[in-house]
Amino acid sequence: MKRLTVKEMKVFAYHGVLDEEKESGQEFLIDMEIDLDEASSREDELAATVDYAEVTEAVAAIATGERFNLIETLAEAVLRYLLDLEGVRSASVTVKKPQAPLAVEAAWVGVTVSRSADPPETATDGEDVGG
Repeated sequence: MKRLTVKEMKVFAYHGVLDEEKESGQEFLIDMEIDLDEASSREDELAATVDYAEVTEAVAAIATGERFNLIETLAEAVLRYLLDLEGVRSASVTVKKPQAPLAVEAAWVGVTVSRSADPPETATDGEDVGG
């Protein structure tokens, strides 16, 4: 198995339930683990694999381009993007919120979502799949 990993990608965004979070914004950290098809990168060509520069740019655009009340919803949006990429078998996304408004001190709060990509539908015994 091949895994592409991005750790603690920093974005400044306006996610949260509280008005202060929505108005002032804060830093979020995003971790991604992307399991790739075995065929990816056999050719030593960027076009044959998932380009992490493109991925980080797209994920930053998702995180800063839309506002979510819950970091769970942000993590799901990022995960859907990753699973739609060609060559991705499964992925895991963690969104961390270092400045979460808590009554006690914590380094961060976060949520992790993981899922496998849906296998493509295939026809069996001459049947037409889809509709």
